[in-house]
Amino acid sequence: MERPERPPGKELAMTPLQDWGEETEDGAVYGVTLRRLGAAPSPGLTPTGAFVLYRTCKVRTLKAGRLDRLVEELVSGDQAQDPTFVPVFLATHRAFTSTSGVLELLLPLTSFPLAPNPPASPPPPPSHPLSQPHGPQILGGSRAGRALLATLGSWLRDQPEDFREPPTHPALHRVCTFLSCLAPGGPEEREAKQLLSRFLAEEVLQEGTEEEEAKEEEEEDLEKGLDLLDFSTDKVAEQLTLMDVELFRRVRPSDCLGCIWSQRDRGPSGGRATSSVRATVAQFNAVTGCVITSVLGDPTLRPALRALRLDKWIRVAQHCRELRNFSSLRAILSALQSNPVYRLKRSWAAVSREPLSVFRKLSQIFSDENNHLSSREILTQELPPGPVPYLGTFLTDLIMLDTALPDLGELINFEKRRKEWDILSRIQQLQRRCLRYSLTPCPPILAAFRGHRQLSEEQSYRISRIIEPPASSCPNSPKVRRSLTKRLSAKLSRECSSSPGRRPGDPGSPTAGWGGLDPSCHPVSQCSLELTLGPDAPTTALSSRGPTSPVGSARPGPPGQHSPDACIIRVSMDNDHGNLYRSILLTSQDKTPGVVLRALQKHNLDGPQPQGYQLFQVLPGNKELFIPDNANVFYAMSPAAPGDFVLRRKEAPCSLSPLHS
Repeated sequence: MERPERPPGKELAMTPLQDWGEETEDGAVYGVTLRRLGAAPSPGLTPTGAFVLYRTCKVRTLKAGRLDRLVEELVSGDQAQDPTFVPVFLATHRAFTSTSGVLELLLPLTSFPLAPNPPASPPPPPSHPLSQPHGPQILGGSRAGRALLATLGSWLRDQPEDFREPPTHPALHRVCTFLSCLAPGGPEEREAKQLLSRFLAEEVLQEGTEEEEAKEEEEEDLEKGLDLLDFSTDKVAEQLTLMDVELFRRVRPSDCLGCIWSQRDRGPSGGRATSSVRATVAQFNAVTGCVITSVLGDPTLRPALRALRLDKWIRVAQHCRELRNFSSLRAILSALQSNPVYRLKRSWAAVSREPLSVFRKLSQIFSDENNHLSSREILTQELPPGPVPYLGTFLTDLIMLDTALPDLGELINFEKRRKEWDILSRIQQLQRRCLRYSLTPCPPILAAFRGHRQLSEEQSYRISRIIEPPASSCPNSPKVRRSLTKRLSAKLSRECSSSPGRRPGDPGSPTAGWGGLDPSCHPVSQCSLELTLGPDAPTTALSSRGPTSPVGSARPGPPGQHSPDACIIRVSMDNDHGNLYRSILLTSQDKTPGVVLRALQKHNLDGPQPQGYQLFQVLPGNKELFIPDNANVFYAMSPAAPGDFVLRRKEAPCSLSPLHS
């Protein structure tokens, strides 16, 4: 029987890695995989092309363990089998212990004198590879000593901020003392001493910087009159990028760990532990607040002028995109998409088509589809300069990891630390790429930004409602306008077309009686019609300019004529100030107290209570119809009479003979 031949060039499919299971030891859990490697033929065998020799080796990686077992793995583990263990541990150890806690287990502190007055330290456990009767000089030549030196060297180079503990930096002093005995004059000792000198020099420099910042604040106070949008949009984007680059480069990646960032508001230590990330978040919020204040700051601006501000911020965002500054880009878009700004329909309607198209395209970058896939892919592009990422994406990923993968009792889940390290290493890579930026500070723009007034969320929303009242009380907003004008426009158009022979001023003419209105109440086609939608709703105006309004070409019919469930009435005050009317939309649900309250508000009388007034409908023949205090006005009024009402104080005498309904 012949064996089937494999097609030429095809090798037998074999998986190079195969999960084998787990091995559990005291305080540690290892994952075991079998790795297939190519093997050289034995010296006595003649190599042939028909066979390929392989060998299988067992690979163990630590999946979970107690702290002491993790520290032991730093110096006794097989780095060839698990080359990422040391960098993962050094980058994520702050999630489960402190730098001093690691050094307590890692350094044989009892073998030689320490710095003056060191804190007491327990001896290392008996199983510790450094717990030997020999002195540190002998340890330096052992395998464990070489591994320890390599670990300390990597720690000092890759995570120097772990040793910053001003003003005395005790952990770094311990390392310097240890290295001076273990490997005097070696590169690790020089690295530690240089780092200590740098920290001390930066503290002295920081004192001088604080004085300069105080002077800059005084100069900024003199330049607070400058507006950020007075400068060119590309210059503003450059200065925002300059600030973001400096802050992002200072971010300590371990501050982003989910278990650390989620504790940022719990006690003073939480704030100090995440100060580098807090600074970036504060800058993001400052940019967002600056945009919102710039758009909403002046409630008296006309929509066209406010649209110019929206247009300029869109162009600033576009320049940030060109500079690959996705932090300020996201901040500007967040501000423009915030409820107080995005709800300003009239202002957005005045923005031209091109910037609106740019705004939509920029917003798609941060689409939440496929877990923000679009923004993640952009960060992987190797294009100069930068980029400066939006840090919130990484913070969210790390918090989700921390929540989804808990520790296993007293065993630290090291598989979770490996996944966290993947994210932290991407942050470090982006920080290195930020060195490509070459930007020059512009003090006037920086001063204008720092001196910009910030509005609280409540203030922003309140000003936004002043600029454009909310939909529930503003018939001009699209949702209400559709439901309102659908009822009224057909009725008003029908009434106009049914009376072609009437002259303006005839008793039955649609325009008869408009002359008694105050200047704010003109026909709809000319200016606005004041309408109120409910007893508790504030009053506003229904704008009807332009071709988009369905009632723009129809004149209103006489007050009081009914649609199926609403009508327009006119209410005047019985006083000596003239016959001034206010128009109100009356629905089939309105009761007398609500109508009286809205009428008082229309006449700018917010102080009096509705209980002190009576409502009368004016009838032909110099008569009035009294509307009871608890009545439904829509059904209590006379449908045959004009919809003219008078509001009178209860103690005032009646000049007309009332008819009680």
